[in-house]
Order: sequence, then structure tokens, then C-alpha cells
Amino acid sequence: MSTTCAARINLPPSFLLPFLPYQTIRTVRTAHTIKTISAKTNRFNRAAHLPILGSTSTAALERKAVTTPYRTGVIAVKKGMSAIYHPTTGRRTPCTIVQLDRVQVVGHKTRPRHGYWAVQVGYGWRHPSNITRPMLGYYAGQQISPKKELVEFRVKDETGLVKVGEELGANWFVEGQFVDVRGNCKGKGFAGGMKRHGWSGQPASHGNSLAHRVMGSSGPSQGGGSRVHPGKNMPGRMGGQQVTVKNVKIMKVDEEHGILVLHGCISGPNGSLVKLQDAIKKPWPDLHSNIPPPKSASPLTTTEATAA
Repeated sequence: MSTTCAARINLPPSFLLPFLPYQTIRTVRTAHTIKTISAKTNRFNRAAHLPILGSTSTAALERKAVTTPYRTGVIAVKKGMSAIYHPTTGRRTPCTIVQLDRVQVVGHKTRPRHGYWAVQVGYGWRHPSNITRPMLGYYAGQQISPKKELVEFRVKDETGLVKVGEELGANWFVEGQFVDVRGNCKGKGFAGGMKRHGWSGQPASHGNSLAHRVMGSSGPSQGGGSRVHPGKNMPGRMGGQQVTVKNVKIMKVDEEHGILVLHGCISGPNGSLVKLQDAIKKPWPDLHSNIPPPKSASPLTTTEATAA
């Protein structure tokens, strides 16, 4: 409204006028309905009556809930490979032997405090002189002897949290069950392209001199952007990264010695640590009938209590 119109109608100053609803003008970029100015909403769109934003951690946990196991996993050491022969047909089945050693639940990670649900599992035992003082205090607070390794296993919700101090033995799994095994593969150091990526190499003759195993051109010219495209296979460090072998079948369970016999091969050299957890691409095991409860935590001995 112009100044002359306001003077002609004798309106009071603008700061004395009552609050009037805002009416949009129908244009290409505005809505076709009349809208009124409402209270300012939360810019993060987080409220009980609003849908969850896809970029939030809550939505991310809901997306991962389908592939997150219900139970925690265990840590084991790879002992080596062997074979099992069928008693009737004599068929040879290769297998890998892993062993569990004093695997205990050390702590929990909760959704309200840490943002996700996880179980912290410890393996083996380590002398207190090789543990830092903060970690010694942490173990003492949990009333658990110092562990050689600590690993977190994510679980779906709070029902997968096992009591702190519980010992997870070989009976945590059953024969015929499928698990996902994670371990660091053997490191090969800096390797050439033929070894790392399986290149066939350049011709052995016809003018080729001292370049039989080199990679040659690494990128196109002007037509391809005169650059090296991301992800180009080149010589570099080979191995040493985590490899997951899925749907590994458990063939034998030796609860007394803490030994699991797995079908086939898994990544990592002998003596390396591997992580075992319920397979996400197979039906979840029945926690009430097929899977026995874990062995209760045994009380700390005098030596372990002193070390903690």
C-alpha cells in the first residue's frame, strides 16, 4: 500500500496495526492456495508428529536394522586348515579350525548414550605391565582381567546386550549354523600390476624392450579428459585389508576345548584373529530352542583380580 493511500484512509502507523494474515499472490512460483503465517517450525524437522528425516542417525539405524544381527559375535584365533572325510563316501571336505580363548563381554554401547547398540567383547589375557593405566582402570571398573584384544559387535536392539562378564564359548554357535567370518588377509607389500590385478603383461617381442611387466599408458588423451580416471588399476600395496567370508557353515563344535570347525577357507594367516557373527543372509537362529544360553561368567581368581 502506498503512502498516499495510507494517508487518505488515515491508518495508524504500521507498528500499531494488528497482526494480519499473509496472503500469497498467485504466480508461477507461489502456491495456488491462501496461506497464513504460522509459528516457526523446527528447522531440523524433528518432532513427534513429523516423519523422520532420511539424513538423521535414527533413519540410518532403521535402514540398517534389517541387516543387523540380533546377537553379538565372538573373537577366535585361526589355527589352520584340515579336512574331514565322509565315513561312507570318503568325500574330502576342506575345513578351517578356529579356537576361542577366554572370550568375555567387557562392555555395552547403548543408543541413548552412544547412538547405537553394540557389545564390546574381549579375547584372551594380557599381562598388566603391557596395559596402559587408563585401560587398567577400565578393566578394574568392569571387574574383568585385562584382555588381549577388544572388538565391538553391533546388535539390533537392547535385547542383544549380554550381561557384562558373561563368557562366550564355542556353544554360542551350533553345528549346521551359518556365520560371517571377518579377518585381515595376508599382506603382500608393494606389488606390481600383474601380481596385484592379474594383468597379462605386454608382448614378449616385436619391439618391446624392458617393458614386459610395466603398466603402459595410465590414461586417455583429449577425448577422455586428458587425465587418469579414478579407480584406475595400478601397482600398489596388496593385501592387508579386512575380508568378509559370508555364509560359512559350522561343521563341528568342541565346547570343552573351545574349537569351531568351519567349512572351507577364511582370510588371514595362521594365528590371526577372526570375528564370527550370525550370517545376515541366512535365517536368524532360534534363540530359544536351537541356541543354548552362554556359559555363566566364572568368578575371578586371586591372580586375575590382582591383575585387574
